Amino acid sequence: MFMKRNRSMILAFVVPSTLLFLATFIYPIIRTIIMSFFSIQEITDSMGKWHFNGIKNYIDLLGNGLYRQSWVNLFKIFFIGGIITLGISLIMAVVLKSGIHGKGFFQAAIYLPNVISAVAMATMWIQYVFNSSYGLFTNLFRALHLDFLANIQWLDAGHKFWALLLSYCFGMIGHFMLIWVSGIERISPDYYEAASIDGASKVEQFLFITFPLLKGILRTNIIMWSISVSGFFIWSKLFSPISADTTTVVPMIYMYDKLFGAENVDKISRDAGSAAAIGVMLCLFIVIIFTLVNRCIKDDDLEF
Repeated sequence: MFMKRNRSMILAFVVPSTLLFLATFIYPIIRTIIMSFFSIQEITDSMGKWHFNGIKNYIDLLGNGLYRQSWVNLFKIFFIGGIITLGISLIMAVVLKSGIHGKGFFQAAIYLPNVISAVAMATMWIQYVFNSSYGLFTNLFRALHLDFLANIQWLDAGHKFWALLLSYCFGMIGHFMLIWVSGIERISPDYYEAASIDGASKVEQFLFITFPLLKGILRTNIIMWSISVSGFFIWSKLFSPISADTTTVVPMIYMYDKLFGAENVDKISRDAGSAAAIGVMLCLFIVIIFTLVNRCIKDDDLEF
């Protein structure tokens, strides 16, 4: 009787949450995959208005130059931005855990950009940092008599991508720094004490103790960075608010334009099926990164 009551109680808690999960996550995923093989004018159209395209949506997307450029931009953000963000955030985490004074203040200050909304952060960079008339970079370089740097037009076609990448990385460093810090705090001080007795320098301690014991955190950070990059939208939209720009377009922006329509050369293009295909490709991107990272970065042999 007691077992039956327990089973009934378990089902009473598990079944509603399971049904909610299936309705909230599984159904949209399956519907999106199915939609990617159809031509659909509006996302709200009934299935009777869908026209089967097979893999034509994928072929057309891959044959589009702007869409291919969006993936080039995404990979540049993923690799270059990932090296900058994860590298600097790791260095800051190591410095903060080295026993410097005012650690709490610096940790809060570095994390502060994550508290501010992305819209406000991007607007600040565009209006007050990259502005060619009164921006921070312009005034700073002029004060240092570096006129060739002060004259750079950060928001023109040749520099906009790098301005976008720099501002985005600045906003993400604090987030990943805290994750590194949480990993470093798990490492026993005994390792560093023993290394110091053996005469190991701080650099050697980092290379042979800290970094190897952070493999699991590195794996987590790379996966989280790939998820963040795949959903890259607000920053790109604010740097190119009118229409998709080849220097800042990413797959999420292209998907938005396909889903809701974008006016390009007096032609409005709208296809929810193609937008769904882009969503599927972005999911595959995350799955591939997840699989590669878990196979290449393993910490099963580490004990601490």
